[in-house]
Amino acid sequence: MLLRPVYTPLLLACALLVTACVKPVVPQTACMTSPPPSTASQPGDRQLLAGEWEYVDGAVDGAVGRLTLDKQGNGHYNWEDGRFETRTLSGRTWRGTWFQKGNDRDGGFTVDFSPDFSKGEGCWWYSRIGADHAPTQKGGTFHLSKKTPLKNLKYTPPAP
Repeated sequence: MLLRPVYTPLLLACALLVTACVKPVVPQTACMTSPPPSTASQPGDRQLLAGEWEYVDGAVDGAVGRLTLDKQGNGHYNWEDGRFETRTLSGRTWRGTWFQKGNDRDGGFTVDFSPDFSKGEGCWWYSRIGADHAPTQKGGTFHLSKKTPLKNLKYTPPAP
């Protein structure tokens, strides 16, 4: 059976739409808008997070902050009395939550680390802004680089 020339472009357009819906042309971003499913991390692997980190916000040109994390991957930062809590560290992917007491906000984050865990690329999102538990405000991206391991942060008394 031959198709009339009028139907050929329509058939081609439908085929392209079906293909586009089945397999997206642009890969999905690693940045999520909600917490990831809970998975257990292996004991001891969170120690890779311990120490001081430099945080560079992807949205604010040149904005640099410092994070200090303990051996469980939990810690604090100065902006709005903020703190991080690790949920999982699986392979080279770190996921957790952040809280800012100073401006009454919290949310989640995910970071993909380099093979040596010296740096990582991450993204963050809001879970709550004040009383709004379904905020539409977008999060952003950031870069982390390790400054010192936790063992180097120990106090050493001055020589007599």
